[in-house]
Amino acid sequence: MNEDEEFLFQQEMADVEPLQRAERVSLQGQRVSAETARQRRAVAVAEAGDKNPLSGEGIAGLDPWYVLSFKRPGVQNGVFRKLKQGRYSAEARLNLHRMSVHRARKELFEFVHQAEEFGMRSVQVIHGKGENSGEQEQASIIKGCVNQWLQQFEQVQAFHSAKPQHGGTGAVYVLLRKSEQQKQLNRERFNKNSGRD
Repeated sequence: MNEDEEFLFQQEMADVEPLQRAERVSLQGQRVSAETARQRRAVAVAEAGDKNPLSGEGIAGLDPWYVLSFKRPGVQNGVFRKLKQGRYSAEARLNLHRMSVHRARKELFEFVHQAEEFGMRSVQVIHGKGENSGEQEQASIIKGCVNQWLQQFEQVQAFHSAKPQHGGTGAVYVLLRKSEQQKQLNRERFNKNSGRD
């Protein structure tokens, strides 16, 4: 800055008063315990609106060898038979083995919605059997939760316990509804094939 510019600047700033600074607050001694921080986070999440309707309350565990099976009305028997036989390759897998019910609930909710977003039709969920004595109760509860939770998703058309080579009764094959894009492709393919007759 040359002398003229500095002089002009000083003239412009002559009547400017500095802002008053607020007193600084000392944060020492106001530390929050880990438990209090966890509770505050839980409340914040609840207030933000948990869009996950799945509940882990009051669900009984299932026997490790119990075969899970569910089919919505309208799912063709041939399609369900292929699902049971493991003839649809899984486009994605979710392993809930050794997770808490709370975490499994969150993971399954996100997994199903992401699979639908990506237009996946067949996925697999591994919940474990709970045969080891230390984890038996937890795993059988996760299995019971998966059985109930999958039925609550509109996107889930059917599910069935996997074949032994894919996890047996410790995993399920899940058939998701077709996306609008898939339905449109099927219509076009059908129209193309019917035009050949």
